[in-house]
Amino acid sequence: MGSEQAAPVPGQIAQVLKGKETGSYFVIVRLLDHRFVLIADGDRRKFDNAKKKNISHLKLQTYVSFEVQKSLLETGRVTNGKLRYAIAHFLDEEMSNLRKGESADG
Repeated sequence: MGSEQAAPVPGQIAQVLKGKETGSYFVIVRLLDHRFVLIADGDRRKFDNAKKKNISHLKLQTYVSFEVQKSLLETGRVTNGKLRYAIAHFLDEEMSNLRKGESADG
């Protein structure tokens, strides 16, 4: 039917494709089943109030925050600060990759 993507993992960054937060980046904090995950960004959507989201409405990124993953494995929780840091780190990396691509082109 749709384009199949790899199974999501906790700590993975995802971009919202449908809904109010379209275009925003979130961290997957829990897998509910084969169709749904809980996402949070530590800012508008805190860990304690994570949003249930259909996986087909997300664009999974290859970046996985190992700090978030480790925290979730050890305690079952993650701080909102770590979520914000993971997203900021991902966006910084994406911007530097774009700049490297631009300098290589021209």
